[in-house]
Amino acid sequence: MTSCDRALVWFRRDLRASDHAALSHALMSARAVWCVFVFDTDILDALPSREDRRVEFIWHTIVELRLALEALGGGLSVAHGRAREVIPRLADELGVDAVFANRDYEPDAIARDVAVAETLAASGRRLVTFKDQCIFEKDEILTQAGKPYSVFTAYKNAWLKRVDAQALSPCPVEAHAGALVPDAGGPVPSLASLGFSRTNLTDLKLPLGIAGGRALLEDFAGRIDHYAERRDFPAVRGPSYLSVHLRFGTVSLRELARLAYGRNSQGARTWLSELVWRDFYFQILWHFPRVVNRSFKPEFDTLRFENRDDWFEAWCEGRTGYPIVDAAMRQLNTTGYMHNRLRMISASFLVKDLRIDWRRGERYFAARLNDYDLAANNGGWQWAASTGCDAQPYFRIFNPVSQSEKFDPEGRFIRQYLPVLAEVPNRCIHAPWTMSPIEARAARVVIGENYPAPIVDHAEARKLALAMFAAVKSSAGRGPAAG
Repeated sequence: MTSCDRALVWFRRDLRASDHAALSHALMSARAVWCVFVFDTDILDALPSREDRRVEFIWHTIVELRLALEALGGGLSVAHGRAREVIPRLADELGVDAVFANRDYEPDAIARDVAVAETLAASGRRLVTFKDQCIFEKDEILTQAGKPYSVFTAYKNAWLKRVDAQALSPCPVEAHAGALVPDAGGPVPSLASLGFSRTNLTDLKLPLGIAGGRALLEDFAGRIDHYAERRDFPAVRGPSYLSVHLRFGTVSLRELARLAYGRNSQGARTWLSELVWRDFYFQILWHFPRVVNRSFKPEFDTLRFENRDDWFEAWCEGRTGYPIVDAAMRQLNTTGYMHNRLRMISASFLVKDLRIDWRRGERYFAARLNDYDLAANNGGWQWAASTGCDAQPYFRIFNPVSQSEKFDPEGRFIRQYLPVLAEVPNRCIHAPWTMSPIEARAARVVIGENYPAPIVDHAEARKLALAMFAAVKSSAGRGPAAG
């Protein structure tokens, strides 16, 4: 335990006032504790649009977090500027001995924290960080040889052997809240003063902030036992819908893990496995930061992608002619959310049907996903592209039609985001180009006019993708790839 007289808690991607590692440790260590959140211009200025649902989500959450801290007797200073400058300056103004924060594992965040720590140290202060956004981090789960795991199943087995009630125990806040100091600062900056405009976030009726995360958690607790059987169907209420809340920490990962750990059902076990995947990708990013821009398997950096810009634009805009892919992309563009099964299908289609570099798709998702998380997004894209650790084997290529038939059998999801196909018969909804002329007229669909023809033939695209990967495997001295 770090002992000090005065402390500053720096909120980042942990926007809640309960079960919070840094806040809990600060309250138990210091006589007086202040809290701060910084709208960091190093992050905001790099965003491609001034209408960003994530910024608006954070803004709503900060308003609620401030009220929650005030209810505990404290407050929240809200600043707008470069965090690496704001935090040391505020620490100096308040005369604190230490700044407490929860660890972040992204390379840019690590560099920021190193800079803050160095500036604080120059004035005799410390940056003290804690584990909060994962259950196990860094070197806590290693192979018997002391190396990081690169195969998920082995990592998961080690994770499950290590986890126990203590690892999932909450970090108490309320019982020690007497050390909180009220904030005398001004109001939360408006979105406009931050340089951003409102989006359609509230129109989407996405549960926002701490209260929204709590409502979704309570709802999912009643459905978790059915998670395994329902999670892959985008038209069914199967997922938790908590991903954006996990991303910004409005809910505690430990609480979610306790929910799954304490139940004996296939659904709970499957959900816990998804949380283990999250930890797995965090430790991959920590140990192998090169994956941000390069393939985890270096030989795949030599893949010769087609990279046609017109095909990439068609994929981005949901104009590929494959309804399940187009509906998925329109869900993303319209709401900032995409169902996990659809992320796999759309990523596979971009890389293996269109032969476009996975990094282009990863960047597109990064700009539009409400729940964008570098470790998970990168891991998911490299899995689909077969370039990552423990990835989908390159010769297993999703067929967008059969995937659609399996996971949206009645086309309910497709029709929601592609209303032009609303009257297409169920048997043709997954491949509308197969309609007879009579059926097409009845459905009022003209392929090539109000709905595009398939941008590629999947069977032919599959052969070309296999050849692309086989060329890499052959040049790496591993022989030609099996078809």
